[in-house]
Amino acid sequence: MNETLKRALSGAVYVILLLGCISYSREGLAILFGVFLVIGVYEFCKMCGLNYFISIPAAIASYYFLWNKNLDFNLTTGLTAIAVVISIKLLLYLFNTNKTHFKTYTRYFLLFGYVILPFILTNYVAMGVKGYNPKILISIIILIWTNDTFAYLVGKNFGKNKLFPSVSPKKTIEGFAGGLVFTIIGGILLAHYFIMATNLYIWIVIAAIVSIFSTLGDLIESKLKRVAGIKDTGNIMPGHGGILDRLDSIIFVIPFINLFYLILYYVS
Repeated sequence: MNETLKRALSGAVYVILLLGCISYSREGLAILFGVFLVIGVYEFCKMCGLNYFISIPAAIASYYFLWNKNLDFNLTTGLTAIAVVISIKLLLYLFNTNKTHFKTYTRYFLLFGYVILPFILTNYVAMGVKGYNPKILISIIILIWTNDTFAYLVGKNFGKNKLFPSVSPKKTIEGFAGGLVFTIIGGILLAHYFIMATNLYIWIVIAAIVSIFSTLGDLIESKLKRVAGIKDTGNIMPGHGGILDRLDSIIFVIPFINLFYLILYYVS
């Protein structure tokens, strides 16, 4: 089987599994992302040199006890705050050209805030005002794919200025701008025709958050892999790499979308 066909088949299986489980039920989403979490934790431990026998049980326990606690707004606020603080630390790491490695205890904090919490918070983001609404998470995923696609297309055809050459030589400022514009357009279309949202501005903001932070999440993952000296975090998906390679944008975006949700909740 040639590499292109292998990549296409594994990608199709991933998309069908992802959208199918999300659409089926809240429990389907929880089980799928629970499995993704275990694999993602394994990949992160392998990449960063952490102990599997501590990390994986801790991740499973955290996910089991917290995946459906979205109605506890104090807990949700606390978990979101931790995830956002860790994300900001990773952003500082991304823009610090001199820093390459973290101390061991910091890597465990990163494991919790960068990997474990986003998988938990993904279950929270999928909850709408009337309960579980798969269209919310599906729309966010579509927006991430939209950003990736149009950033690539615009960058390939019009890109001249490198966005972050030390980490990702192929990304351009023009590509980033193109991805942002088309993602916002996609957010408006999804809000109007798929979600039937009454407040379009909310999905314009979500689309902007998705475009900006999915790009940053991809760059952070690229730097972590570059420092670790690896091309992919794993090989579970032939032609695509590991779970963290596929979900790096989602896990970095989710805490900031959840933060936006909480801001709307507290100011309304």
